[in-house]
Amino acid sequence: MTEFTAWMIFLLPLFSFIAIGLVVRPFFNRYAGLAGYITIASIGMSFLIALWALGEVRGVDGAMEWPAREWLVVGPLVISFGIMFDSLTAVMVVVVTGVSLLVQIYSQGYMKGDRGYARYYCFMSLFTASMLGLVMARSIVQMYFFWELVGLSSYLLIGFWYQRPAAARAAMKAFLVTRLGDLGFLIAILYLFFHQDALGAHGLNSLDIPDIHSAAAAGLIGATALTWIAIGIFAGAAGKSAQFPLHVWLPDAMEGPTPVSALIHAATMVAAGVFLVARFFPVFMVSSEAMTTVALIGGLTAVFAASMALVMYDIKRVVAYSTISQLGYMMLALGLGGYAVAIFHLFTHAFFKALLFLGAGSVNHATGTFDMRYMGGLRRYQPWTYRAFLIGSLSLAGIFPLSGFWSKDEILATAWMGGGLIDKALFVVAAVTVLMTAFYVFRVVFMTFHGEFRGGADEERRQAESGLDEKRVAENTAQTGVNLHESPASMVMPMLVLAVLSIVIGFVANSPIDFLSLPKHWMSKFLEASLVPSGLHPVSPDIDVAIAIMGLVLAVSGIGIAWFLYGRQTLGSNKIGIPVLHRLLTKKYYFDALYEDALTGNVFYKKLCKVLDWFDRNIVDEFVEKTGWFHRNVGRSIVLLQTGQLQAYGMVMVIGVGAIVFVYYLWG
Repeated sequence: MTEFTAWMIFLLPLFSFIAIGLVVRPFFNRYAGLAGYITIASIGMSFLIALWALGEVRGVDGAMEWPAREWLVVGPLVISFGIMFDSLTAVMVVVVTGVSLLVQIYSQGYMKGDRGYARYYCFMSLFTASMLGLVMARSIVQMYFFWELVGLSSYLLIGFWYQRPAAARAAMKAFLVTRLGDLGFLIAILYLFFHQDALGAHGLNSLDIPDIHSAAAAGLIGATALTWIAIGIFAGAAGKSAQFPLHVWLPDAMEGPTPVSALIHAATMVAAGVFLVARFFPVFMVSSEAMTTVALIGGLTAVFAASMALVMYDIKRVVAYSTISQLGYMMLALGLGGYAVAIFHLFTHAFFKALLFLGAGSVNHATGTFDMRYMGGLRRYQPWTYRAFLIGSLSLAGIFPLSGFWSKDEILATAWMGGGLIDKALFVVAAVTVLMTAFYVFRVVFMTFHGEFRGGADEERRQAESGLDEKRVAENTAQTGVNLHESPASMVMPMLVLAVLSIVIGFVANSPIDFLSLPKHWMSKFLEASLVPSGLHPVSPDIDVAIAIMGLVLAVSGIGIAWFLYGRQTLGSNKIGIPVLHRLLTKKYYFDALYEDALTGNVFYKKLCKVLDWFDRNIVDEFVEKTGWFHRNVGRSIVLLQTGQLQAYGMVMVIGVGAIVFVYYLWG
């Protein structure tokens, strides 16, 4: 594979963005359907190249090398750009392009008739290209550029229906919260920038990712500095991957179109955070403090988000909290040293999570609402959607032999292998999360597809108009009515493809036994090849039958509890038995109130802004006004000297010369 071919994986979606933005929208907007075909064709070709590249990289010991090119020279530091195409990149580009392709096909049916159809595909092309540029970047500065471009793309897509106040707020919230994490990432880059002298003495570039790996392994950066660099990188990852306490933006991001949610949650923005930690895994491995921080935050996020998913009624928000929880799972695995395990779970998660979001969009297409309280009985009207959604739910729950089972089992085994108290505590957290995950996802299945239909958007509007429902119902009520039938083929076919992948891809990708021409755990070994140049040789856990059985029992137990509470009745129990706990979970532990009211409202606006306002009026304004007064009056005084009389000017010159002579003789 040539370098140009590798660049085409990124350039094809970028071409789609440029073509739609500069040609289709300005000149052929009446033929907006062209935008969809251009996007699907470009991403489809990118996907085919990515698959071929994966095979090529497998044949060269997990990496392809091309020289970096100079971008900017700052003193002795050269900021370069280029492609880093190792096994991690190869897996990620397949996930990004594959999931994105299916989402774009699905969008043709979901977005049909939308006035912003061409604009939607324009932004989706940019989103895909940005993520591909991020995972292929060789320089950390180059990576940061695409990192911010991913954030910008998500802002545009979350707020796609900007006419809706809720969508505009959600886009702004996502943009601002992720910026907090990005600040940490930027600080880490600055730390590396100021270590150029130490690395340059050994012929290394402090901003080149392979050189950063080598410097960390060789101990060329101090332990304290390395820890802060790792923590800064993790802060950026925590923002994008919605880790505690920067998780608050992701549930609100559901205000965007459902295919956008599927892409964000499966293969782009939130996956970027996990990828970032994995990319700099050699740096994290040197710092035990950083590894422990990642593991603890990941474990806390996993159980924290899962608990909130237990009580949500918006189907997209339940799946969104599930994403946060599963990303916590991946971070937990990374923090415990399970590099390949975390990426394997990211790989399987991409397919069944995209499936669940597309299934939620199909349900909305029929009912006009995302509120499960107004659904029910949809398996009779949407049999294919039901079957696909059920497969995705079983995979998320970790039921044998679906894809989620294999990756979940390896994370549990990784946690169990650790001998420390923290490792065992995190194992318990992971096990509890398995039970909670199975419960909340099958709560969705039973409330949405079983029982009797409860009116959909029509009943939701009636409840809102009568004042019997929550205030937010009016905001969340969809603009479309009830149309109980199966979704069009353009929406169903991508779901069926994802359903098949959700069944087989876990076993095929990382089978515990030799399978056809693939050796056992081939993906883990393939991914770990990218760490060999850094001197790291991690060992992935083999299947542990006892832990696998335990995980399966927990998952089945969660499904059983969900059936007992929701499967046997029309609606089921609406509340957790403890009212205080139920209120705590529905209010999302009051984090939104803490951020929006306490911090933003009271601390920022009422306190900090008042201080800044006083400083502006009494210090800045006064200084400017006094400076202006001084110069104005000095100017007026100087003007008085400008009489226009040569005699006066001559007198002043004589006096000046006399003064100079006098001073000279006085101190001479």
